[in-house]
Amino acid sequence: MATIAFSLPSNNIISPLSTQHKHPLNSLTSLKLLKTPLNSNKLSAKICCSSETTIPTFTTTTTSSSESDTEEELEQEHQFEERESNPFPSTTSSSNGGLPPPVLKKRKRYRKEYPGESKGITEEMRFVAMKLRNDKGSSKNDVSDNGDESDGSWEPSIEGFLKYLVDSKLVFETIERVVEVSNDVSYAYFRRTGLERSEGLAQDLEWFSQQGMAIPEPSNPGISYASYLKELAETSPPLFLSHFYNVYFSHIAAGQVIAKQVADKLLKERQLEFFNWDGDEQVFLQGIRETLNRLAEHWSRDAKNKCLKETTKSFRYLGQIVRLIIIL
Repeated sequence: MATIAFSLPSNNIISPLSTQHKHPLNSLTSLKLLKTPLNSNKLSAKICCSSETTIPTFTTTTTSSSESDTEEELEQEHQFEERESNPFPSTTSSSNGGLPPPVLKKRKRYRKEYPGESKGITEEMRFVAMKLRNDKGSSKNDVSDNGDESDGSWEPSIEGFLKYLVDSKLVFETIERVVEVSNDVSYAYFRRTGLERSEGLAQDLEWFSQQGMAIPEPSNPGISYASYLKELAETSPPLFLSHFYNVYFSHIAAGQVIAKQVADKLLKERQLEFFNWDGDEQVFLQGIRETLNRLAEHWSRDAKNKCLKETTKSFRYLGQIVRLIIIL
């Protein structure tokens, strides 16, 4: 319960405005306010004025002690901090030993890697090539690494084999000339790799000519592929290099098998220069693979995806050339 004291001395009455010639409040020459702040739980205010004119003095007190007020203030401040730190409190009160609900973090979604992506673009292209092989049903037919089917009883012809060599020479000459004369810096890494085949093919065709065999002109499969390679070389180096790698990879992986079968049936065990290497061809191919993988690290994912699509085109072109051996 609060007590309020009110006093107004009768001898200190402010004179009328007509006799003052100034604002009545100008007589208040000093005003002192207590520095103690007002609290939310109590009201304690003292207004003291001292001057020639005295105004009423108001004093209000409460019966609460300072210690209880401090405890209440601390409790309210603690509750306010809890609300700020946890705007969504749990239904179980922390005073009863309950824990706030766990913070649910949004799960990050990671893109699924392409097969072989962690090892480089050449491994990705190898998976594409293997998928082409499996899609054609390798369980029923023998399928070479360039995607061509064989039932094990195919009979090559010398005329078809010569067409295969001529078209292959045109393709290898095209890719070797591009990397040799192009101003694109990325092609410079693939010059004189040890895998070049055009010179050996020229020697083989010269030998066939000396045997009295007519050397045919390049056919449509070889011409079409060579033209496509020239176009890619000017518009997109990554796509051209995809074909560059696949041409050598296909020849090393499947060309050796073709050479042995053809030599057994047509050439009486003569070894062609097309299948001779001045060194270990697998080591040469590994060098190209590592170089291409390093370059592809700077390509976008979209560019790599286009390279995988070009891998499919590459093996289709090469498959058409290989079929020349048995299809006239």
